[in-house]
Amino acid sequence: MIRTVLTEVGVFLIPFVAYAVFLMATRAGVTLPASWPLDMLAKLTLAALVLVIVSFLLLAEYTGAPPNSTYVPAHIENGKLVPGVEK
Repeated sequence: MIRTVLTEVGVFLIPFVAYAVFLMATRAGVTLPASWPLDMLAKLTLAALVLVIVSFLLLAEYTGAPPNSTYVPAHIENGKLVPGVEK
């Protein structure tokens, strides 16, 4: 669960990091408030939210077990460890 949360936080930060790299490349002063106007922050936030929504949809669609499958967890059978399988 924590991996998914950290992944989504990372995806959310991508537009902000890209803009900061752009500011560094143009030598515009990353820490200056004038470099981060409110309209740019709104655009970056909108882009970040779109990326998070798309990543949630991709995670929901392309991860997890196949439909109608049953996971049998690892267990001990006849004194031997049997790994978990999807049936």
